Amino acid sequence: MIAGGAEYTVTPHVILTMNCGCIVSILLSISKSLLRCVLFAFLILSASAQTNFRLLDRNKIESRIKSFSRKNDEREAIVKQLFKESGCKDDQLSEQVVKAKLPPNVICVLPGETNGVILVGAHTDKVDQGDGVVDNWSGASLLPSLLYSVGGQKRHHTFIFVGFTGEEKGLLGSDFYVRHLSLEQRSKIEGMINFDTLGLGPTEVWASHADAPLLSALARIASAMKLPISVMNVENFGTADSESFAEFEIPRVTIHSLTQETVPILHSSRDKIDAVKMNDYYNTYRLMAGYLAFLDKQLDVSTH
Repeated sequence: MIAGGAEYTVTPHVILTMNCGCIVSILLSISKSLLRCVLFAFLILSASAQTNFRLLDRNKIESRIKSFSRKNDEREAIVKQLFKESGCKDDQLSEQVVKAKLPPNVICVLPGETNGVILVGAHTDKVDQGDGVVDNWSGASLLPSLLYSVGGQKRHHTFIFVGFTGEEKGLLGSDFYVRHLSLEQRSKIEGMINFDTLGLGPTEVWASHADAPLLSALARIASAMKLPISVMNVENFGTADSESFAEFEIPRVTIHSLTQETVPILHSSRDKIDAVKMNDYYNTYRLMAGYLAFLDKQLDVSTH
């Protein structure tokens, strides 16, 4: 059992009372056609919907990000153990071998009332330089905490949490995962939410490589929770596991914390625990817990 948890209910505001700066910062970075889709998505969202989820306290979140290893096989094993501690039962937890010399993908399935899937991912591996805390233990160690946050009550969607191996070697784990799904399994994925490089500052979203319903829901829950979210497009800096799913037209979004100033920390000796701003990191966790619970209510499950 995990101590220090608390339950939260968020009632999102109607669109006219939302934080306009939050919306504009996202909408200015996307095309006119996508803008129309986003505005339409905003209009159809229910103003009375309530979002329920649990939050771990900050000490627990900090202890998990500080539990990193510099060895990739140990990192995968730690994530697997954290899944168990967060309530992932043995029959819901599995490993997927990708390549003999790589740690496996680690997968936890939280069954829902429907076969519609929200897939939540982050890569567990690191490069040789630095401790790999920011890139990407910050994302990987958050997966079990988010499992806990959306657990504890019935969900419409089935949530699948995946710690991907081999991202730094060319998205190997995520590419293997999605290609080994059947056409029917891919069709059930309503959204792929990817976490990569968190805690360098306030929460950022890669808006130019995200789908409209996922963006609109993110803006709305951030406004309701009064937590910051802004756009930082990162296609000039590299790629992320979300792009393995884009190839199959699966809606995706990547959440990160990079800015022009902090990019040099990646793949360097500066990638250490003291690079993480814990206030921002915990706020990202809070926002993502609310976001996943909100998506569970807002994404379409009628066809599943």
